[in-house]
Amino acid sequence: MRNFRELQIWQKGMEVVNDVYQVTCLLPKDEKYGLKSQLQRSAVSIPSNIAEGCSRHSEIDFKRFLEIAIGSSFELETQLMILEQTKLIREEKVVPVLQLLTEEQKMLNSFITSIRKRTTHSQYNPKP
Repeated sequence: MRNFRELQIWQKGMEVVNDVYQVTCLLPKDEKYGLKSQLQRSAVSIPSNIAEGCSRHSEIDFKRFLEIAIGSSFELETQLMILEQTKLIREEKVVPVLQLLTEEQKMLNSFITSIRKRTTHSQYNPKP
């Protein structure tokens, strides 16, 4: 079992959550149960799934939760782009969040790839 608080992917995910909450505070009140709620849920899902994956005892289970986290990150990216396109929030407020999210996606992708390589290798070379 890993300590999720020590993982950079979890820490970066928490930064994303913080930034998303700051941006969603700027949304009109009529978006409280619409896009605002969706943005916040997608953001929270990223570090939450990383943390839950850390509780799993197999690399394959951990990887599955990381894949859910990266899926949530792409969902969040789409929602942030909707904010830009609909001009609900000024572009200069959304762009830094998108940049941070892109960093998180790259880190998650690298982590998933490294686990995939380890688990594929261990399947073909089982320990005695």
